[in-house]
Amino acid sequence: MAPELIGCLLLKRQAAGELLWGVIVETEAYSQAEPACHGYRRRSPSNETLFGEPGHFYVYRSYGIHHCVNVVTDRADWANGVLLRALALPGEPERCAAGPGLLARRFGIDASDDRRRIDPAEGLWLAACPALAAHPPALIQTSRIGIRQGQELPWRWYWRASRSVSRRAPADRQPPRAEAWFPAGLSPFRL
Repeated sequence: MAPELIGCLLLKRQAAGELLWGVIVETEAYSQAEPACHGYRRRSPSNETLFGEPGHFYVYRSYGIHHCVNVVTDRADWANGVLLRALALPGEPERCAAGPGLLARRFGIDASDDRRRIDPAEGLWLAACPALAAHPPALIQTSRIGIRQGQELPWRWYWRASRSVSRRAPADRQPPRAEAWFPAGLSPFRL
């Protein structure tokens, strides 16, 4: 699921009704079978959501400082998730959501969003971006970052043309600043 989420939209209905949205440009995958996953050792009240039905957000606090947003994937009773590592928000500074903590802060996502169903009716959801159907992004697959175990697994993906990723692979240079990293003339969707 992690590479398939690149190019999708994260959307949040704000209190006044306006819509905040960004394009997912970086993800990491986690599975109960490997030691970096929160469900690797055991099921607990703090990781219960990760063992739940797919289609929910799993939100946790990292190092007691910032929140991280994950999408629960695969199946119930098996901890699998995709960490949303970075978003690009057109019209905003390119690094405003370049990292899991910045992403959660920019969208106002916190522990109260844990277990939230991914659904427009819930006010926080994911959507495909029709404009990218004809222009799929070129992805880089590399090892995960910010973890101590399971670093060798190549389970991180990012949109190569985006300047909003949290950290590029060592051999990958930052792309030139472009007026529009999104396909020219295309709106991601119409509301």
